[in-house]
Amino acid sequence: MVAKNKGRITLQKLLWCKIRYYQMLHEITDDTLAATLEVNKRTLTTYDKDSGNITLAKVDKFLFVNRITLEELLK
Repeated sequence: MVAKNKGRITLQKLLWCKIRYYQMLHEITDDTLAATLEVNKRTLTTYDKDSGNITLAKVDKFLFVNRITLEELLK
């Protein structure tokens, strides 16, 4: 069972990578992203290492503030 999960990308990691990509494309600073997600700037680097703690509420807040849909984020 463990071997099947080895190459798997979790949903949290996928969402976090897309958020970081959106941030880069739209030149959003880490400070602004942290304020949007209501976390400390240091938490962003923690999410970079292990995005398992990002919640759907934080993803939803990011989508709402940036006026995009989940579909648009995942494109």
